[in-house]
Amino acid sequence: MNAQSALLALEASTEYCSVALAVFSAEANALPQLFIRHEATGAQSSARILPAVREVCEEAKLSVHDCVALACGAGPGSFTGLRTAVGVTQGLAFALNKPVLPVCTLMACAQAARQQQGAALQHVLVALDARMDEVYWGSFVWHAETGQWLTVQAAAVSAPEELVAPQAPFVLAGNAATIFGSRLKVAEQAAVVDTLALPHAAHIATLGWQALQAGHAVPAQQLAPFYIRNKVALTIAERKAAAQSVK
Repeated sequence: MNAQSALLALEASTEYCSVALAVFSAEANALPQLFIRHEATGAQSSARILPAVREVCEEAKLSVHDCVALACGAGPGSFTGLRTAVGVTQGLAFALNKPVLPVCTLMACAQAARQQQGAALQHVLVALDARMDEVYWGSFVWHAETGQWLTVQAAAVSAPEELVAPQAPFVLAGNAATIFGSRLKVAEQAAVVDTLALPHAAHIATLGWQALQAGHAVPAQQLAPFYIRNKVALTIAERKAAAQSVK
């Protein structure tokens, strides 16, 4: 690769539209230079994501053609948000003839927690609000020898009471503790609860770069959202029943 290599990362699995252009140096262990747009857009990520790509490229004085690959948060997460990030990433990759790196959004949360809690952090349980009274969750352990995350519990979707805590001391990352409160029993077992550790394009870029270096890039046609449930919304009757149950 060149003395400097750029990677574009897109993430829209939550209510945030997140775009990062990461410029990596050939120098070993050097931190990338990051150009970021991270905005609370709700369900409007599709209108903001391409302008944000243009803005980070202009700020970095680079073109998307300069990127060696593109990474995106592939899921789990918002049905619409995942389709936005994956669709835009795939379209750009086809147009640019670049490889893509699908990144687990839960692992991105683990990466966010490690950045915020410090390098000593090893075990992370991630729990994100999945709507429909459920939680997306998974657990990860930091492998110091390789400098990468290992998946202990693959991404799953469950009721908040059903999550299983790691046996080692762990940090609980994600917004589920805020949403579900005492129903999220694993929060009582956590050494730290980090509700600010959420999917972010900067962490998608870091994990995508690691995957690229490990030879895990895939062609654009193989990129697809990672869904772990087929039902994406409650019916009107189910919403009425849920509303009556809390009266």
